[in-house]
Amino acid sequence: MSTAESFESGDPESGRRPPLALIAGPTASGKSDLAVRLALAIEQRGQRAVVINADSAQVYADLAVLSARPAPDEMRGVEHRLFGAWDGAVACSAADWAARARSEIKAVHQTGGVPVVVGGTGLYLRTLLDGIAPVPPIDPAVRDAVRALDVPTAYAALQIEDPGRAALLAPADSTRIARALEVVRSTGRPLAAWHGERSGGIGQHVLLHPLILLPPRDWLYERCDRRFGQMLDAGAMAEVEALLERRLDPDLPVMRAIGVPELTALLKGEIYRDEAIARGAQATRNYAKRQYTWFRRQPPPEWFRAEDLNFNFDAIFASLLRN
Repeated sequence: MSTAESFESGDPESGRRPPLALIAGPTASGKSDLAVRLALAIEQRGQRAVVINADSAQVYADLAVLSARPAPDEMRGVEHRLFGAWDGAVACSAADWAARARSEIKAVHQTGGVPVVVGGTGLYLRTLLDGIAPVPPIDPAVRDAVRALDVPTAYAALQIEDPGRAALLAPADSTRIARALEVVRSTGRPLAAWHGERSGGIGQHVLLHPLILLPPRDWLYERCDRRFGQMLDAGAMAEVEALLERRLDPDLPVMRAIGVPELTALLKGEIYRDEAIARGAQATRNYAKRQYTWFRRQPPPEWFRAEDLNFNFDAIFASLLRN
């Protein structure tokens, strides 16, 4: 995301805007526990709090274990919404999630409560706060032509047709290269022009209280390794077996979620258990690394980044928790 596409978080001096707490960061960084802790602290001061999911894997009902969705005992009586809200047969886009999240946030505000959005999917959060670009549907003929190109050819074409976007992308980023090339060829306008017309964001209409968790990487990666093994013991294999029995489209997000391809290979006898665990743990670490980099660089610099495990939680949310 370029600086021109940065988050909008509203005017922090405006106390008339309803509050919205946001806890973001990479997988296994402790976001879910902290969201519950914040919600309980808000409730202790006499105000309702609701935790709202912003994780693209935890939205699927089929991935309770593999997405590390909070269990009922971990919720500690705090209401949680948009966890397991989509069936795996239906892809949940950022726009889909943001529309539902806006509705849930509005409902909480109407009761005088505080929504606590928690998750690690940056695109979801950006869409919620900044809105979405009104890109028209792509001409199917254009899409087919672009998807037929190999990545180097598509990237070379993008450098000519939308050099600004090409400069922001890695030459091997096939998905984003194809998307940018489709847009400029189908609409006649580069993606940045559409991004400049974003609409539907709530960033300027709420008083945002953001926290980004960026714990030490060695601590984070150790938790990633340990978590995947724990998932196997907690029923992850049964989850993948159930998904395979449904014969869903392999291109659906739920079928490409971390752990699903690795355990599918294990169930088919293509690899052994130890290799499946190693692959799953590596995929989790890789994902955490990408999230870590994104959250360190992309959100506004004034958003507090907790890079120490002993950060002062009460001080960060002092204005929200003040009686």
